[in-house]
Amino acid sequence: MATQYKNLINGQMVENGEWLDVVNPANEEVIGQVPACGKAELDQAVAAARAAFKTWKKVPIEERRAALNAMADAIAENHEELYRLLTAEQGKPHAQAMGEIGAAPAIIRAQAGLSLEDEINEDSDKRLSRTRRVPVGVVAGIVPWNFPVLMAVQKIAPALLSGCTIVLKPSPFTPLTTLRIAELIADKVPPGTVNVITGEDSLGPLMTGHPDVDKITFTGSTATGKKIMEGASHDLKRITLELGGNDASIVLPDADPKKVAEQLFWSSFTNAGQICVAAKRIYIHEDIYDELSQAIADYAKTVVVGDGAQQGTGVGPIQNKKQFDRVCELIQDAKDHGYKFLVGGEVDPSGSGYYVPITILDNPPEDARIVAEEQFGPVMPLMKFSTEAEVIERANNSDYGLAGAVWTSNPDKGVEIAEQLETGTVWVNEFLHLSPLSPFGGHKKSGFGVEYGEEGLKEFTYTQVITVKRDKVPA
Repeated sequence: MATQYKNLINGQMVENGEWLDVVNPANEEVIGQVPACGKAELDQAVAAARAAFKTWKKVPIEERRAALNAMADAIAENHEELYRLLTAEQGKPHAQAMGEIGAAPAIIRAQAGLSLEDEINEDSDKRLSRTRRVPVGVVAGIVPWNFPVLMAVQKIAPALLSGCTIVLKPSPFTPLTTLRIAELIADKVPPGTVNVITGEDSLGPLMTGHPDVDKITFTGSTATGKKIMEGASHDLKRITLELGGNDASIVLPDADPKKVAEQLFWSSFTNAGQICVAAKRIYIHEDIYDELSQAIADYAKTVVVGDGAQQGTGVGPIQNKKQFDRVCELIQDAKDHGYKFLVGGEVDPSGSGYYVPITILDNPPEDARIVAEEQFGPVMPLMKFSTEAEVIERANNSDYGLAGAVWTSNPDKGVEIAEQLETGTVWVNEFLHLSPLSPFGGHKKSGFGVEYGEEGLKEFTYTQVITVKRDKVPA
């Protein structure tokens, strides 16, 4: 029988007798069960968070930091168990799962080190005016399936540090590692400050519409983000939305194909391409297009697609059937239109596991679905460009604006182009680097607000200005 994992509500590990199956995407076997929660369990969790908020908001920040560091220690001390469980439910190779579990404590500790100092607006003979930051209240965090642990801790840490309490909903596809972490941290934080409940996607709208939730922080698709924004509008809930991307990488003619081919490959294919900031459109200058596209294709043929738990696997399965079908549909659309493939393109749906072979397209048109839509799978379209002005316009011609990259042997030129891209993050000669000390968020339809850094911490607070009149104090 599959292991049953419990929810964390008010400091207790609980279940309700109704269960959802969780499947290993590498072989489609049920590996665990989690509670199928609805309104009753959500009400309990929110009530616990509301009660805990009354005292937690008054706890000195040093004590909040200590609780976060204790959480970080608990995750670090159980690294091996957690990364193996993460691979089993999410599909990513062990090396990448180790990276995610290893990064989680570091992110918690880094965010625990942030502070929100009062700002003096006026200090004169007439008055003293200062701005302080006060916690918003009860936060609902909704987490996706591609980086379930990182996305959970990057919501929990700033919520708690700011003085808020949180009710977190993992994706029903990848809840196991998060619930195991909930069990490990249950005695590290006061009851009710962190609550983790599981359920189908239908639980999300209940959270968004809950009258006692003050803020929503969501990572996921733009379509769902719009629904959350609409739902939150009824109570004017605060929102942070980290949504989709169709990130462009621009390779200038002075880049060395031998040096950048492998990095470009992993900028697209890490986590089987299931990263909101993965490179999804690669623009290569026509002078080096043939050499670089061949170098990327050659490297791709050395990378093993398979079960993430097997040694030597570089790219694991797609996490779930719905996303697998979507990626297959985009590949089939490219074949139907006669676009040229350098690598891959043949999916075998008959075996067990949601495996898509590494697929690289050779200069498809800009309006191809596989270029214009976010693929979120192991698919990489390579396109030629001839001038900087042209490629900047093509890169910006998207509803999304999450991240992008410029590859060049001249970093100053890279920065010059980066400053013209309409995205929240741009890397020059790097990929997928996010810092817990730097704000991360999108332009256009890629999101609303930021996570990480002091700016991300402020998203969990209101400003309050206190002004004291000094002259002629009434008796």
